[in-house]
Amino acid sequence: MTEPVAIAEAYIAAWNERSAPARQEKLNAHWAGSAAYRDPQVRVEGLDAIDTLIAGVQERFPGFQFALKPTANGYDGVVRLAWTLGPAGGAAPIEGSDVLVLADGKIKDVIGFLDKVPQ
Repeated sequence: MTEPVAIAEAYIAAWNERSAPARQEKLNAHWAGSAAYRDPQVRVEGLDAIDTLIAGVQERFPGFQFALKPTANGYDGVVRLAWTLGPAGGAAPIEGSDVLVLADGKIKDVIGFLDKVPQ
C-alpha cells in the first residue's frame, strides 16, 4: 500500500472502526507494530496504545465519524491529509490535518494537528 490516497483512506477507516477486533485487524494490516501517534493533546506508542486512543476518541464523541477531506497527497514515504470529525450527515465541529510517515509501506509515525476545535 503505497498510494497516498489509499493510505489516507485506510488511516481514516481505522479511526472509524467501532469493532475492536476489526479495528485491530486494520491496525495490523496498515500500521507498523512500533507505530507512534502524537498530537497537541496526546503521545502514544505501539498498536495497543493507538487502539486504546482510537477507542477513547470514539467514546468521547459517540455518533461522530471521521471524514477525509480532499485531497491526500504525499511523496518519499510521507502522506499529508486533512480530516473532519462530526456527526454523520451534519456539520463537523472538529477538523485536523495529519502527517503520516511510512516505513515499508506501513504507517510508522503520525504527527497530528488540531485545526478547528470547539471552545
